[in-house]
Amino acid sequence: MSGIQPLLRHGDPEPARSSPDVERPGGVQLPADPVVVIMLADIQPRWWPWGWQNIVRGAAPLAASPGLRLAKVMGSGAGGGFVLRPSPSHQGMVALFDSLAQAEAFVATAPRVQALRERSREWVLMLLRPWSSRGSWDGQRIPVDAGISPPAGPVVALTRASIRPRQAGPFWKLAPAAQAGLAGAPGCRLAAGLGEAPLLRQCTVSLWDDVAAMDAYARAGAHQAAIRAAHAGGWFSESMFVRFTPLRVQGRWQGVGFE
Repeated sequence: MSGIQPLLRHGDPEPARSSPDVERPGGVQLPADPVVVIMLADIQPRWWPWGWQNIVRGAAPLAASPGLRLAKVMGSGAGGGFVLRPSPSHQGMVALFDSLAQAEAFVATAPRVQALRERSREWVLMLLRPWSSRGSWDGQRIPVDAGISPPAGPVVALTRASIRPRQAGPFWKLAPAAQAGLAGAPGCRLAAGLGEAPLLRQCTVSLWDDVAAMDAYARAGAHQAAIRAAHAGGWFSESMFVRFTPLRVQGRWQGVGFE
């Protein structure tokens, strides 16, 4: 994909960061230079049983990974989208690490990452540095270094929400139109829907040409209508909205190559 290159490769020295870890209430130290790994996979049919087991096992096998703060292994909607009908083959993983070095080590050595690559007909791997973050995921927030500015080039967005059971109907009534708008939005190079639990715990990952393209989609049409309704109706018990600078995007997704 034009404009998406691995800005840092495995083995490159990590840029020096001067900020110490950030302390939040309760004395818990948050990383000052967090990096998030996102992997999307479309598993080969003969490996579907393994893929279903992978989702059932969840993030527990990753717990010992050095520097890991948060990990989620999720299923996806049909075609890898944000729809009610589940996909038998699409799934994803999101993991937050204390540093780029630890994220790189995980990508290079974690058996789960290697297995997903080997058993998938398409996969995409992203290493991302957050520059804007609000909300939380299971009580965990992703901190942002105050010195980081929005990128001039490509940007990745992650949104996730825990939907209140009584609000699932209204939410899913508006979701298809917002998803259709995302798939065809100018400047959107990749979009995937993920879910921790059917109907109620949802996540979207999207890759954009730049911040302007991302904002144009977010502030107009069906997506804006859905967000306004969600806020007005208190549909979410927890939500998170994070924007990232891509450090590395590689693989292939829905016929598009990223190298």
